[in-house]
Amino acid sequence: MNKSEVKERIEGLRKTINKHRHAYHVLDKQEISDVALDSLKKELFDLEQQYPDLITLDSPTQRVAGEALKEFKKVPHEKPMLSFNDAFSEQDVEDWLRRLENYLGRPIKKEFYCELKIDGLAIELVYENGILVQGSTRGDGKIGEDITINLKTIDAIPLSIQNLKSNIKHLVVRGEVFLTTKELERINKELEKAGKPTYANPRNLAAGSLRQLDSKIVASRKLDSFQYAITLGMDFEKHHQEHETLKELGFKTNSHNKLVYSLKEVVQFRNYWEKNREKLPYEVDGVVVIIDDNKDFDDGGVVGKAPRAAIAYKFSAKEATTIVESININVGRTGVLTPVAKLKAVSVGGITISNATLHNANEIERLGLKIGDTVIISRAGDVIPKITKVLPEMRSGKEKKFKMPAKCPIDGSSVVRDGVAYKCSNPECGAVQRESLYHFISRGGFNMDGLGPKIIDRFLDKGLIGDAADIFILKKGDIEVLERFGEKSAENIINEIQLRKKITLPKFIYSLGILHVGEETSQLLAGKFQISNSKFQIKDFIKQSSNWSLEDLQKIEDIGPIVAQSIYDWFHTKRNIKLLEKLDEVEIMIEPSFAKAAAGKGSLKLVEKSFVITGSLNSMTREEAKEKIRSLGGDVNESVSKKTDYLVAGEEPGSKLGKANKLGIKILNEEGLLTLLS
Repeated sequence: MNKSEVKERIEGLRKTINKHRHAYHVLDKQEISDVALDSLKKELFDLEQQYPDLITLDSPTQRVAGEALKEFKKVPHEKPMLSFNDAFSEQDVEDWLRRLENYLGRPIKKEFYCELKIDGLAIELVYENGILVQGSTRGDGKIGEDITINLKTIDAIPLSIQNLKSNIKHLVVRGEVFLTTKELERINKELEKAGKPTYANPRNLAAGSLRQLDSKIVASRKLDSFQYAITLGMDFEKHHQEHETLKELGFKTNSHNKLVYSLKEVVQFRNYWEKNREKLPYEVDGVVVIIDDNKDFDDGGVVGKAPRAAIAYKFSAKEATTIVESININVGRTGVLTPVAKLKAVSVGGITISNATLHNANEIERLGLKIGDTVIISRAGDVIPKITKVLPEMRSGKEKKFKMPAKCPIDGSSVVRDGVAYKCSNPECGAVQRESLYHFISRGGFNMDGLGPKIIDRFLDKGLIGDAADIFILKKGDIEVLERFGEKSAENIINEIQLRKKITLPKFIYSLGILHVGEETSQLLAGKFQISNSKFQIKDFIKQSSNWSLEDLQKIEDIGPIVAQSIYDWFHTKRNIKLLEKLDEVEIMIEPSFAKAAAGKGSLKLVEKSFVITGSLNSMTREEAKEKIRSLGGDVNESVSKKTDYLVAGEEPGSKLGKANKLGIKILNEEGLLTLLS
């Protein structure tokens, strides 16, 4: 994006974030999830970091969320209650530490206090002479809501501090109020019985409870609380000492919090709890990482709404926002046309997603989706991610409406409506598409052993691929979320695909599935290409093949009129050229040594030598033997003729051996072949 587009994007993000913050914190309405809002906030923060001159005083990054509700008395905080900027990756954490040290102009001691980030509501407690006199919410960070009477109903919050030193008259403590998942289940069951709306998560219920005017209702909901900071009344050199003192004073603290001594340990702590958070009786959505040295913390100061010396290292979100860059149509095994959203890659639930099926035209209409829209991607549990919401307020006016095609993108046949589905009118279309992909990955072509027809079928059914080139742009996350696929199997498939991006010229020609063109004809065609150096790209392949005339093809030995016509037609079909261009874009490479061999360079020892192989070999497969012969410039044919120079006879040779003997052709055993190839 250029700066003008960045500015437009930033303005859209601010407007959207403010809208949803106001709905949540002021109107008690949640229109999008917290993680979706976090995703928007993170994008805004990153853009403002790149373009600090575009930061304005009214940006959501410059203030703490929320405003005090009118139903409660407003009370000021003696020190602002700040929140944290978010990190979603190890790189984000490293960037945070680097920014802090650059700001301080010096390296800092690598001691970090890691706290589980409870999914609850921040509070402040004020004690005078050891007695709780006031409890409030964060509010806008400067002014909160007085909810003292409600906080007094929470057993975990002491009403008085018995062992506080007499010289400490005024003590301000901060913490978090939350509800256990068990209590959420109990309360929701009661609400269901009463025919009342239930709560989606513990945080919403905790926040709703603290805003109850009747403290008896609050008491019935058994809220809990951890305290994590002493902001006034006592001084400490280290942040972890605040936690130790809070525990000594009788406050409830989180026993899982931990002091660590490197960023590596920070990442390990975060990753452990992401995997084990289900074991906790309450919900957590990340880890708060704080520089343990309070002098370094204070020297870091504040940037916008957050302290520089702390960050919220979030767990992988189950929702995220991203942009629909295009909508492609893929044709499945049965000829059904499936619209698939191509997304700006985004991490959802720890998996990078670049595709999302839109199922059918009705789904696009229901969502009100346009190409270029900002959308929310959701992934609940281990299901396939899907677009759940469009954010129309983020539109710039450049978005485009999508229409299902009138012609099938595979064979150009008319598209017909069949219920909610659109199908190619040619009943053979889906089968032809499927078979062409099977052929493409076969041993004679790209030889993708790790895929196979069943996996190709799954990719087609889910709309992940529409042609052979799409195989090479699959991401691990696209596969990992499919049923019966895990992280390891997805990784193995992606590795297999990447390993096959280099291919010999004859195999590449064979993989295209040109009618009447088998392995031997592919060899003949490969020899037709003019290769001036070791670098031979698909764009060179396109340029030369498009210049072939029907007469040129018919002049090639062993290629008759029917085969020549088939080859000519294939290379003069727009859809096929588009496929070749896509394969070039995904960086398929013709291996140089094989390109030379196909061109018949004199330096290759087997140039103009013709081989036939019969029987089985021990040291290699017949396919491997063929490739080695061809790599040295030789030809391999299936039938014996006067033009055959060598017959390679393995174990249990067939009738070809007798014919070769009659014709006086030189016979090689396996050892003889290996000697010739060495």
